Amino acid sequence: MTIRQPIVTVAGHVDHGKTSLLDKIRCTSLQECEAGGITQKISFTTLPKEDIEKRAKTTLDKFKIPLEIPGLLFIDTPGHAAFTNIRKRGGSLADIAILVIDINDGIRPQTQEVLQILKANKTPFIIALNKIDNVGGWKTSPNLLSLEAVENQATNVKLNFEEKFYTIIGSLHSHGITADMYSKIEDFTKAVAIVPCSARTGEGISEILAMITALSQKFLSNRIQTKELGKGVILEVKKDKAMNFLECILYDGKLSQTDEIAIASFEKTISTKIRNIQEAKPLNKGYETKTEVKAATGIKLQIMSKEEILPGMPFQVITNENTLEKIQEEFAKEISEEIICDETGIVAKADSLGSLEALLVLLKEARIPVVKAGIGPITKKDVYLASTLEKEEDRIVLGFNVETQEEIINLDELKKIKILTNEVVYKLIEDLEKYQTEKVQEIERKKLSELPTICKLKVLDFCFRNSSPAVFGVKIEAGTLKAHERFINRDDKKIGQIKEIQHEKKSINKIESGKEVAISMPGVNFERQIAVGENLYTNLAESEFRKFKEHKNLLSSEEKSILQEIAQIKRRENNTWGI
Repeated sequence: MTIRQPIVTVAGHVDHGKTSLLDKIRCTSLQECEAGGITQKISFTTLPKEDIEKRAKTTLDKFKIPLEIPGLLFIDTPGHAAFTNIRKRGGSLADIAILVIDINDGIRPQTQEVLQILKANKTPFIIALNKIDNVGGWKTSPNLLSLEAVENQATNVKLNFEEKFYTIIGSLHSHGITADMYSKIEDFTKAVAIVPCSARTGEGISEILAMITALSQKFLSNRIQTKELGKGVILEVKKDKAMNFLECILYDGKLSQTDEIAIASFEKTISTKIRNIQEAKPLNKGYETKTEVKAATGIKLQIMSKEEILPGMPFQVITNENTLEKIQEEFAKEISEEIICDETGIVAKADSLGSLEALLVLLKEARIPVVKAGIGPITKKDVYLASTLEKEEDRIVLGFNVETQEEIINLDELKKIKILTNEVVYKLIEDLEKYQTEKVQEIERKKLSELPTICKLKVLDFCFRNSSPAVFGVKIEAGTLKAHERFINRDDKKIGQIKEIQHEKKSINKIESGKEVAISMPGVNFERQIAVGENLYTNLAESEFRKFKEHKNLLSSEEKSILQEIAQIKRRENNTWGI
């Protein structure tokens, strides 16, 4: 069997230097051309064997690493996608990953996100500890290995570097990752290699290439053996004059212009002939038309079919042995695995199959159930489904890197649900968690609003009418006074129900603590039943008291204090009241 070039994905937090690092490897300045310096699309770069030999020679020679692979295929991914839409059945499409971390910035939210997905997919990776040239006082040594460059620094600079280095090692350990300087690791199956580097000066680039090469050759030899049957994944779908152009990775076998391919879909498997194949040239120097290509490689396909094709979907070459029916069965298993959902939960949408998979992994980590998951824009069906969900806090449509269809703008159901979208998955989940927390509190407050208001009154020496009804002055000591609430005194004797509240000669329905008001109370004789200076309390049923206890996080400290006093009053006769 033939050994193909390993597929390497470069991932990490926004602005930590993923594209800049890849630019240094391929000696281009694509990063400068990107809007805002952030990668807007997926691209692939082939680094042939002779280029690896040239760029990693110093490290390969120093550590006596033989060069057996035919090259490396790098995938540069948008920061917002965190390489999530690059996958195939059984895990990540990438054979190995480079996780870029800014030594001065440490582990950030997207770094955590990438770590979660790497662990979920069991993808081996190394850490490129970037921007070492930004360590205060750093003396650049482009002709030295990063190991030697560290030793070449002034004592205070070296100490500064080591402090940052070991802080990151500690942070990685808290995420369940054991890591160390690549030169100190004896067993690479138990620890992740860290390579200090600078995408600006080129320090560490030789070591990164050598490490990826060595680890691929030692641990991925079975994985990178190719078969004859062509298999790939569609990364992007572009249309021009009703023609589909597919940007793909061919990760196994070979693909010929005369082949017919099957492409997975949620509805039915699409079979199509190929009109044109273009293969990415080495070092990101454009494309060239080919009649046949071999894995692993980045390609653009022009196909005959005009059916809608979704990004992230796998494709296979149809043969006499690998029939369309056989492929359909395999695709059915693959896609069904991705959309297994919970009985309750939110609705989730993403721009590709892999993005959806990653979103579901991260939602599961956050213990957020999903009732339905799908690919593509947010539609009427998604809104209708979300509006019928039993729990109000689940009436959410979550969109990762997708748009909302215009047809839903005027739907009445929109009033019942919340649509949350973002191109950055960790921010999307943060927004979701914040919204759900606030919604649950809102629902709890709504439940509490149906209960009596918690209030403590002090009877003042102002009696305007003794009875029928009694009208007298009170001060709201704590809580909120509301009309029609019933009150007891400290001996748990029922005093009566407030009919009306008057403040500054105006009738009001409720008033907060600290104010003095006049109240009317039918069926009460002020002289016989009420004493000036005594306290009156809201008369709570035991079930009402328990509900307040369940939601005590929504109560003020003064409301909690009144509840304790009411409980003490009630427990004089029943010591288990409210427990």
